[in-house]
Amino acid sequence: MIDKRVIGKKYKVSSFEIENGKIRELARAIGDNNPVFYNKDAAAKDGYAGLALPPTFATVFALAGGLMTVVKDLKIDMAKLLHGGQEYQYFAEIKPGDSVSGETEITGVIEKSGKGGIMDLVIMETTYYNQDNKKVLCDKCTLVVKR
Repeated sequence: MIDKRVIGKKYKVSSFEIENGKIRELARAIGDNNPVFYNKDAAAKDGYAGLALPPTFATVFALAGGLMTVVKDLKIDMAKLLHGGQEYQYFAEIKPGDSVSGETEITGVIEKSGKGGIMDLVIMETTYYNQDNKKVLCDKCTLVVKR
């Protein structure tokens, strides 16, 4: 059972540098062949300052930062953990060479009953800023923890 007193707890997210290789790697992994993820000229033709980021690229730096910190801090058993959802709200372009960092906050803990028994939903929101301290992204993640 996740203690609801963790609502409001905040975690600093370490800095993550956006690299061309990681952009291409994710695009290949998800099977997206759009040239804006691989070729700088194609990206420039579409108005990007560098390679474009796939819309879900934020998952790459979320896994490197706040998500696993929260899982460890709350002592969540990985065998009982499911990804319940992800939402991204972009405020500015994130491009290769940028460095993003931010803060994750636990914004909710909800108990649910289902066919498989009782589970806790842990809602986390992370706000990311670039190297110029400009807000670029908010990421809302829901973790499902089976009891």
